[in-house]
Amino acid sequence: MTVVPSAHTPGESGLPARSLKPTVFWRIGEDIPQPLKGSFTVMSVLVPFLLWWGLASTGWVDGKFLPSPGMVGTSLLNLGQEGYLLSDTLASFLRVSAGFLLASLVAIPIGIAMGAFMSVRSLLEPLIGIVRYMPAPAFIPLLIIYLGLGEEPKVALIFIGTVFFNTLMIMDAVKFVPKELIETTYTLGGDRRQVLMQVITPYVIPSIFDTLRVNMAAAWNLVIVSELVAADSGLGKRIALSQKFFQTDDIFACLIVLGLIGFVLDLSLQAIMRMTCRWAAK
Repeated sequence: MTVVPSAHTPGESGLPARSLKPTVFWRIGEDIPQPLKGSFTVMSVLVPFLLWWGLASTGWVDGKFLPSPGMVGTSLLNLGQEGYLLSDTLASFLRVSAGFLLASLVAIPIGIAMGAFMSVRSLLEPLIGIVRYMPAPAFIPLLIIYLGLGEEPKVALIFIGTVFFNTLMIMDAVKFVPKELIETTYTLGGDRRQVLMQVITPYVIPSIFDTLRVNMAAAWNLVIVSELVAADSGLGKRIALSQKFFQTDDIFACLIVLGLIGFVLDLSLQAIMRMTCRWAAK
């Protein structure tokens, strides 16, 4: 039998075989050079800003519907000088902090317990699985009936909207703790309390920070919803008033403030994680 050499056999054509090497941009799971990373970071903000500025400058869209960056900057200055920006931001921040802190204090121990003990998971997961699909804003009428129009229903709405997702995400993180770590702890004489407090909990702390970072956005969404419905102050209330008087530049200004607050909070949680979980942070 005559074997016909394949056209793809290395060396048959006299040319060296070439392997496909991924470029710096497309390397999977690898870091990129710091200058390139910095350039992409700047572009991610600069390109949308230039598109916004260019579209607003053409006059194709009425400035009442799409205010220019200059108009929004002026609006930010006016809101700051009038005192609204600081007072509204502080009111929204305190509501989010109270509701999200309560949700975290409840979700972290329950999530760890559900992930570690099948009995607790079997008892609570069906109920939480049902309730988490109920939209949190749908509870607003009941919260107003039960708690009135003060701060309590706003804090309760943030609590309801975040506690169940925090719990289930933390539970899933505990489920992925390697069984070898647990078995080794028992082999070395550890008891159940030591496994829970010295093995499982430290292992999932980075995942807990990631969970809080993800669900913090939901907390800010909910506080804006609650302030749109019933509030005397807050960024959501300011947006509602701006909509009433067709002040789109003020709406854009409040949205930018919300984005900056979220960005700062996200960076803060990352910094705390790097300081407290040096074994997990890159």
